[in-house]
Amino acid sequence: MPAPTPDTIRTLTETLADLTDYLRDDPDVEEALALVEPLLDEYTGIPVQLADVLRALARTVQTRPDDSRTAETALLVAELRTAALEQSDQHTLHYIVDDLRSLNEAYDSEQGCSWCR
Repeated sequence: MPAPTPDTIRTLTETLADLTDYLRDDPDVEEALALVEPLLDEYTGIPVQLADVLRALARTVQTRPDDSRTAETALLVAELRTAALEQSDQHTLHYIVDDLRSLNEAYDSEQGCSWCR
């Protein structure tokens, strides 16, 4: 697998910005949930992936040659690891999608078919 480039990462963030814009245009709830669900997946969603990226970056910074190991570097590594933990805590966002889906299903069933209204 080729190494990611800054351009591929920019494309990814632009796609997320496009999704945000699309969601602001009031799409169908089911469609919106389908688009957001992979982003909030408990195991592969953005919070988990970003936490992994931050931990990997901390490891990269920490394993630089000995001459770069300073108190400032140690502080930066600790801050990256703290940020990774905070991101990992966000993995529970996938429950919100489940709750929204249940809420939407309840709303749809309350509306009933056109014959029932």
